Amino acid sequence: MMDDYYALRSGENTERPVAYVTSGAPVEILEALGITTIYPENYGALCGARRASTPLCEIAESKGYPDDLCSYAKGHLAASMKPEKAPLGGLPPPDFLLCCNNICQTVVKWYQALSDYYGCPLFIVDVPFLNPKEKPEPVYLYLKSQFEELVPEIERIAQTRLNREYLSEVIYLSGQALSLWTEIRSMGRFKPSPVNVPDLFMAMAPIVVMRGKNQAVSFYSEMLDELKRRVTNGTAAVPGERFRLLWDNIAIWPQLLPLYRLFAERDGCFVVDTYTNSWSMNFGSEDDPFEGMAKVYSKAFINLDFQTRLEIIKCLARDYEVTGVVMHANRSCKPFSLCQPLLHRLLNKDLGLPCLILEADMSDTRAFNVNATKERLSAFMEIVEIISES
Repeated sequence: MMDDYYALRSGENTERPVAYVTSGAPVEILEALGITTIYPENYGALCGARRASTPLCEIAESKGYPDDLCSYAKGHLAASMKPEKAPLGGLPPPDFLLCCNNICQTVVKWYQALSDYYGCPLFIVDVPFLNPKEKPEPVYLYLKSQFEELVPEIERIAQTRLNREYLSEVIYLSGQALSLWTEIRSMGRFKPSPVNVPDLFMAMAPIVVMRGKNQAVSFYSEMLDELKRRVTNGTAAVPGERFRLLWDNIAIWPQLLPLYRLFAERDGCFVVDTYTNSWSMNFGSEDDPFEGMAKVYSKAFINLDFQTRLEIIKCLARDYEVTGVVMHANRSCKPFSLCQPLLHRLLNKDLGLPCLILEADMSDTRAFNVNATKERLSAFMEIVEIISES
């Protein structure tokens, strides 16, 4: 399905206007206007999984980009400058860019660099940080007004008018896919779990890049049916599951299966994670589609305060009966990673959960030390086993 997705977005096949969009952007508006959307973050994950990110990052660094910049950003910028060096021959050039800063501030500068490079318009949706001590309604109104201002700009590019009824249909499809994804993730509550977090990481692409499309709904309906059959048949994602683990942060794409196999060999199954939880959203039943989108896109996981994030992780740990937590100290994603030492202490103090912090990067292989990781993983799993048996 993803092969088809990228094939339809190759340079020779894109007849409609092309937009690069961030993963937390209100893509339903673009979908309803017939825009071809492409997600450089998903492409960054693809490059990481194919172990192509590091040479691309080195190209970007040779052009002056710092080595501590996000590897998704560096990899995609390099792929834009040197498509012949990139998987799939890079991505087709965009007609415009839509950036939503609810996931991080790096995307703003990343997309500004892309706008300069391609000479195309950039639209930025500004999402205020949600503070639980303040009422969220002003944030919703602020976002709604931005969505409404965005529409005529995109209409000019698409040379068509937005059909509100069709937008509602697209939002309905997004809501269906998100509900299915939430139920799929919830299957990790069963013992043994029919799903392991690397399964979720490999299956998450449609919820990121195909929200609002029938393909995502069909795919996740089939996946949910398969997981229900696994539960009925007692089929475990990790045969002999003894330890139930929680993963925090983005996947380490170049080491996706080898890393999780090391845990599985010690009977550890990652039954839940914080990253794919970011797409467990609910559009609700608002009559105004812009209001519904404002509520959803303001609540991205890393747009929440520390205490709220801590409570979400605690809730996941209790609901899924977790026996240990592994945190990926992701060199590329500071907003996801900077609070981990404090999360580590509080989860250990409040829930008695052993925690392991693994230093790596989501795409750049230079930040991953295989031998050191194996040693720390071994010591951590011994602690998990001791605590579980006590």
